[in-house]
Amino acid sequence: MNHFVRRQFFKASTAFGAATFLPAHIALGDQANSETRAPSERVNVAFVGSGGKGDRNRQAFLATGLCNVVALCDVDLQGKHVQPALTAHPDAPKFTDFRRMLDEVGDQIDAVVVSTPDHSHFAAGMLAMSMGKHVWVEKPLAHTFGQVERMIDLADRSGVVTQMGNQGHSEANFHQFKAWSAGGVFKDVRKITAYMNKYRRWHGWGESVTEYPTDPLPTGMDWNTWCNPSPMNPHSKRLHPGNWRSWFDYGSGAFGDWGPHILDTCHRFLELGLPERITAIKREGANTLVFPQASTIQFAFPSRGEMPACDVTWYDGRENLAEVEPEYKATVDRAAKENRPGKIIYAGDHVFQGDSHGDELEVISTGADEVMATLPKYSTKSSNHWANFLLSCKGVEETQSPFHISGPLTQVFNLGVIAQRLGGEIEFDRVTKTIKNNDAALALLDPAPRHGWEEFY
Repeated sequence: MNHFVRRQFFKASTAFGAATFLPAHIALGDQANSETRAPSERVNVAFVGSGGKGDRNRQAFLATGLCNVVALCDVDLQGKHVQPALTAHPDAPKFTDFRRMLDEVGDQIDAVVVSTPDHSHFAAGMLAMSMGKHVWVEKPLAHTFGQVERMIDLADRSGVVTQMGNQGHSEANFHQFKAWSAGGVFKDVRKITAYMNKYRRWHGWGESVTEYPTDPLPTGMDWNTWCNPSPMNPHSKRLHPGNWRSWFDYGSGAFGDWGPHILDTCHRFLELGLPERITAIKREGANTLVFPQASTIQFAFPSRGEMPACDVTWYDGRENLAEVEPEYKATVDRAAKENRPGKIIYAGDHVFQGDSHGDELEVISTGADEVMATLPKYSTKSSNHWANFLLSCKGVEETQSPFHISGPLTQVFNLGVIAQRLGGEIEFDRVTKTIKNNDAALALLDPAPRHGWEEFY
């Protein structure tokens, strides 16, 4: 692909404001492929990240019967975790660098699925969209606020189909929350308590880390591409293949992993947008490199139209249980014991509790059975998240979690991660999308990329 054309297309997007620019099919001519497939045709899909979650996504997409696997990409093609995908598709071309894949076989690809560590979502997603490919990106959408801003903008300008991989957004809780919101059930939500008390990979060692450890690089591994725009630190088993989520440079902690599965419907249907204040109430075992052992972070959202201001308080850490009223403590204790992340929603006279993903809400305040009987009915019949994406590529449906929906949700967690990292209180301007009171936090909002990755910015 012509790298100059690619850079020019990216240049239309800046961190906090985008210029008008030609859509992909005009800017890139024949290299763009954003036209939807006929309903009778299968979608040709390439996978960036082919082990772990990438392999589970591959299987889920194939189970729909709506796609072909036409290319596989992974920085560690000799890794044990990648072998199931390679064995299943012996004739599909394989690559360690997504840029080379899109350059060499881009004309055979309709859609790209990005299932890589958080810090490497951005570049692959941007390149695919710039070439007119439909894009699925795992949650969280990207590693930094500025990266997400660019992805939202390019998705809009390119006209491609987009989906973030928070699959519960196509399940029962989505339809329930949508119907109940339309029925006025959530018109007076002033407080939400979210909790995620499962064991995390950095628990027990993260607070004592003073530097990145070093292990031999696996044979054939493309470490430069693994690091992507983020700093290049030494390879180790504490990073690859599964521990990258522990580190501020590469992961998004519990926020990025579980936030999109717990708070997605709250954020969307309560129209929360971006917070005006983020406060680190607790950071237990705080470390400059690795996420805290436990944290309590509060987001203050202002009033929106007729909806009142709302505080969302997040609790993570094995013993950092949510602080709730005595009558709801048993609910939180039971969820922690059973390893069930979730949330409690205070909606005027009624209080609701739900777990993560597509789990439906239930009333936990007084008169639960009587209240449930009065709430709007809804259907839970719909395509699953993977079929929804492919059917949208074929022009049959619209995606449930497109980037203009999942992007601002991710940005809430991007801001939460900054609070976990620095502590204190962050004042955020929702209009200019900037941090007003902390220069260190402002620098983390949109950090410069590592040398060699500037073209994606």
